[in-house]
Amino acid sequence: MEDTLRVGVITSTHGVRGEVKVFPTTDDAARFKKLKEVLLDTGRELKPMEITAVKFFKNMVILKFKGYDTINDIEIYKGKDLLVTRDKAVRLGPDENFIVDLIGLAVFTDEGEELGTLTDVIQTGANDVYEVTMKGGRTVLLPAIKQCILNVDLKAQRVLVHMMEGLLDL
Repeated sequence: MEDTLRVGVITSTHGVRGEVKVFPTTDDAARFKKLKEVLLDTGRELKPMEITAVKFFKNMVILKFKGYDTINDIEIYKGKDLLVTRDKAVRLGPDENFIVDLIGLAVFTDEGEELGTLTDVIQTGANDVYEVTMKGGRTVLLPAIKQCILNVDLKAQRVLVHMMEGLLDL
């Protein structure tokens, strides 16, 4: 399991006073109001960044960090990830998991057959869809609903699924 979770990506600078536009990769962008600090992944290190101001514009979050007061101070971080540690992550409800924890899990059918590996989670709005890559390289899409996804066991690193009629049809 990852120790840190991505909550956003710096897309560009905003103005000349050191603010940045952040594309949120969290379900709830409003959570930035409660965050006091994030970790900036510079590629070499995780740099703690204290948040001093938060604004929202369209689908973006505009952040100001302590000690970064000009465009020149901050523009080198364009394209970099903003992370939080698991203890600062949002609380999950029952049957909820972080996507990063699901990727790579082995997927088995309720008939005991190994289906493949969970390689992606597609967020559609109605329900998530799990992309499973089978041994031959073919992919199958499984709706993340209780009738199909029977159990996710992070300790055992496996997902138990029921193959509903039509899911493996070409």
